[in-house]
Amino acid sequence: MKGIFITLEGPDGSGKSTIMNLLKDYFHEKNIDIISTREPGGTEIGEEIRQIILDNKHKNMLAETEALLYAASRGQHVHEKILPALELGKIVLCERFILSSLAYQGVGRGLGIEEVKMINDFAIKGIRPDLTLFFHVDPVVTLSRKTNVKGGDRLEQEGYEFHREVYQGYMKLLKMYPENTQIIDATQSIKEVFNQSIYHIENILKEKEGQI
Repeated sequence: MKGIFITLEGPDGSGKSTIMNLLKDYFHEKNIDIISTREPGGTEIGEEIRQIILDNKHKNMLAETEALLYAASRGQHVHEKILPALELGKIVLCERFILSSLAYQGVGRGLGIEEVKMINDFAIKGIRPDLTLFFHVDPVVTLSRKTNVKGGDRLEQEGYEFHREVYQGYMKLLKMYPENTQIIDATQSIKEVFNQSIYHIENILKEKEGQI
């Protein structure tokens, strides 16, 4: 059986990490073998690239450099970790994937959706999520929550205008690529957001079981 690739997407501070932890507990209780990971990162090389991308001392990083670093981390991630797990029939849960690059670098940085998609397509060789959960919430509210508590990394400190552009990019992308995507109302309580997520995940699991 081929594995199932599920990604969690959305603005900074939309609750992806919280729900990821709850999902890991959920699958553990059911004795279902999963791989949970994140982007940028997920591998030793990817985590080192993550440090470079998000480090606040790299204020002068070009948008093109940023986009290529994300794609490089993703390529390593896919070939070293994600594909091998899927080939073993595992469920892979990943916090962020290519949709984030299209929104942040393609739209937020103004590099162009098609241009960013092209370098990522080269890196990941056609792999796409079976299900994307998009956590829909106003980024202004969530961003202020994150930066007030922790100060924020380099991208989180870009300011509200940048993150508003990214948000509008997500809205455009959800219309361009609606396949296998479910919108989660992330303004609800953690329990309700988790329940929405599980509902769609269980549906894709049943759908895949029916294809065996």
